[in-house]
Amino acid sequence: MQKYIEETKMLDFSHKSIQRLIISRNWLNLNEFDKIKSIYNYVRDEIKFGYNVSDKIPASKVLKDGYGQCNTKGTLFMALLRGVGIPCRVHGFTIDKELQKGAMTGIVYRKAPKNVFHSWVEVCYQDKWYNLEAFILDKDYLTKLQNKFSDCSGSFCGYGVAVTDFKNPTIEWNANDTYIQSEGINQDFGVYDSPDELLKEHGQEMSKCKELMYRLIGRRLMNRNVKKIRKLKSN
Repeated sequence: MQKYIEETKMLDFSHKSIQRLIISRNWLNLNEFDKIKSIYNYVRDEIKFGYNVSDKIPASKVLKDGYGQCNTKGTLFMALLRGVGIPCRVHGFTIDKELQKGAMTGIVYRKAPKNVFHSWVEVCYQDKWYNLEAFILDKDYLTKLQNKFSDCSGSFCGYGVAVTDFKNPTIEWNANDTYIQSEGINQDFGVYDSPDELLKEHGQEMSKCKELMYRLIGRRLMNRNVKKIRKLKSN
């Protein structure tokens, strides 16, 4: 299991900001279950859903940004877990871009690749691996989205969500799998020891021009759309 707790360039858990966070939250002194649960809840709700400049940024940069999406929040989640000695790995996929409709709008949606790079984190607890995906969306964003589409009682796809039960998605970790985008998966790349290894072989397929446009314009528009959801009044 040693390879699942090693530090990498992206999983830079020895960075002073990450070490400071681990110490301030007292995570090292918790039992294994509470370490996972507390870190999971932190990444889900205190690191807001949003779009970073790249999937390849290290965990310390995600922490500094204070927001992220599946791949970047996953990098931070893994770094924090490994920083307290919890084995974890990453599972790569692609999802249909329909899942992002609403967060992506207009020309950004039309020009986006049909297959969007995606990943979740697998955590080893008591010799069993659990699929953890629902840390992607913070509760505040998800609740506002549920209020916006309060008439939806079944499956839902859009705004960063793809689930069969929109009102009651499995987002709490109590030694179980959690999912929030899994229904949008259309290709499976398998399991990798780290995001560094995954991104050596896979990643978002787009031209250099489209990548630049995403960095400069696309992600900013997407973050603006996410902020509009957050500003909706609660029921």
